[in-house]
Amino acid sequence: MYERYKIIPKYLKFFLYLLAGLLLVLGTFILLVLGGVFGKLPDNQSLKQIQNPIATEVYSADGVLMGTYYIQNRQYLEPSEIPETIKDALVATEDVRFYSHKGIDTRSLVRVFFKTLLLRKEGSGGGSTLTQQLAKNLYPRSNKGSFSMPVNKVKEMATARRMEKVYTKDEILEMYLSTVPFGENTFGIKAASRRFFNKDPQDLQLEEAAVLVGMLKATNLYNPVKNPERATKRRNVVLSQMAKYDRLDATEADSLRGIPLEVDYHPLPHNAGIAPYFREFIRGELDLWCKEHYKNESEPYNLYTDGLKVYTTIDSRLQQYAEEAMKSHMAHLQEIFEKQWKGDELWKGLTEKQLLINYDGKQRPGMASEAARKMEVFSWEGLQEKEYNTLDSIKHYLKFLQTGFMAMDVKSAEIKAWVGGIDHEYFKYDHVRASRQTGSTFKPLVYLEALEQGIAPCNYYPNDSIVYEEFDNWTPRNADRSYGGYYSMKGAMIHSVNTISVELLMQVGIDSVLELAQNMGIESELPAVPSLALGTGAVSLYEMMRVYQAIANQGVAKTPLYVTRIEDRNGKVLEGNNPDAEGISICNPENAELMVEMLRGVVNDGTAVGLRMKYRILADIAGKTGTTQNYTDGWFIG
Repeated sequence: MYERYKIIPKYLKFFLYLLAGLLLVLGTFILLVLGGVFGKLPDNQSLKQIQNPIATEVYSADGVLMGTYYIQNRQYLEPSEIPETIKDALVATEDVRFYSHKGIDTRSLVRVFFKTLLLRKEGSGGGSTLTQQLAKNLYPRSNKGSFSMPVNKVKEMATARRMEKVYTKDEILEMYLSTVPFGENTFGIKAASRRFFNKDPQDLQLEEAAVLVGMLKATNLYNPVKNPERATKRRNVVLSQMAKYDRLDATEADSLRGIPLEVDYHPLPHNAGIAPYFREFIRGELDLWCKEHYKNESEPYNLYTDGLKVYTTIDSRLQQYAEEAMKSHMAHLQEIFEKQWKGDELWKGLTEKQLLINYDGKQRPGMASEAARKMEVFSWEGLQEKEYNTLDSIKHYLKFLQTGFMAMDVKSAEIKAWVGGIDHEYFKYDHVRASRQTGSTFKPLVYLEALEQGIAPCNYYPNDSIVYEEFDNWTPRNADRSYGGYYSMKGAMIHSVNTISVELLMQVGIDSVLELAQNMGIESELPAVPSLALGTGAVSLYEMMRVYQAIANQGVAKTPLYVTRIEDRNGKVLEGNNPDAEGISICNPENAELMVEMLRGVVNDGTAVGLRMKYRILADIAGKTGTTQNYTDGWFIG
């Protein structure tokens, strides 16, 4: 009996020594982590200055979010944007003792130790508090080999404790909801609510908020678009948790669990959103602005991570109308086009060799013999699945008619709408900035210079076919091939008579018209030849809009305005731009008025009368049509 009692203390002593040793090793390990041996921990000062990558947001003049520039689609929340229902759902589901612990929940740690580590029970829950999860989101885990998990866990606990001393509970929730990942390169509940429900967090219904909170357990598994059934079950778990912890009435929770899951998915990639061609245009200028402006003594702003807010002159309503009108009209024109050019008729005169030129100018003959494969291609009826090889794909996309549209306030020169093509996802080339022959839309420059030189609108000119021997015996031709008789200068403009337009150009001087064009905003190089009067020079729509803005604004040219201000993530104005108050007087205001009156005649009685006859537009309109050889391009500016 004595020997038995003598043996027990030995085992007890061994156990105590072992426990003391383990505690010593654990304590030493924790001290080493806290001491920075495995990487420096953020101190209180750096925690106060947390700056995470945030997407730059682009807004219309009427306050609508047009799109974002980002590496990670992250948008920070203002306290007023977080409804109590989201906080309640989050705390009830992820960290029920959030408001009572100080960054570390010891009860949860004990549960994880016994149930997960010792008993190997999966689904017993994690031990990380919301503050620890925030620490992990803000300071991503590092690879420390076999010590990675314990090192990172201790660092997250220590960081969480420090964060609880620096921030209030509501501030921690605000940061958590701004940084937590939702998959699909989407960070923060603001970006997630816009992505999955097309609304801001404060506008979410409770059952919608529960879906997003439910996703946090496993963003892909409970993605409401990819896995709606699982997302619904997880949503219902969140609602049950809210009822369990008195964050929601049990009867209401039961009612909400019966609501079918509905999403309004708006992924908003870089090419989606409002005015994607415009946003791509200003992106280059904003990149340059960031390089030239510094957020501190040595570091310039970053367009993709610094959470800038860019406010533009675009009117979201006008932009929407413009895009809808473009789609309707271009789909109709495409239908007519394809009826006239059936089968391979379109490619007559073009060899495969000409079609298979790569972007670098080199031939890619192998593409013609490639095997066909399934691919989704653009069509006006929606995406279509086709069996195409590369040559087939090239032919498919080359057949589509393209367009450019721009609207500008003639008084302020603010750009209000910008449509650069038929679909930015499939056609990146911006036709607002593309240089194209302008056709007869260039003629107002010739006629305005004539007015400036004292030629009256009522002066008459013969409609004669003239050979210009000094210019390779070139002869202008009228569109209807009719000659003879006389036209007043105003009549020649209204009916777009080519012979008289060229004669006027030669009378006032090519150099004079070139100088006027440059003064009115045309930067492209123009040919100093008689055919200049017929719009043979390649000019962009953007440049031509500057010309017509000056004419409509009594001869005062102004620099186009499209970005009104840039703010940092905290709302501090970094740059503000106001409309050009004075502009530059290009011509006599009376001559500009006479030019506008001539352009009214074009719409009322001339080449643009279709606006009245076909579309029944009764408003006061002045403008000019233009077509190039073989109707390659068709214009209207007014």
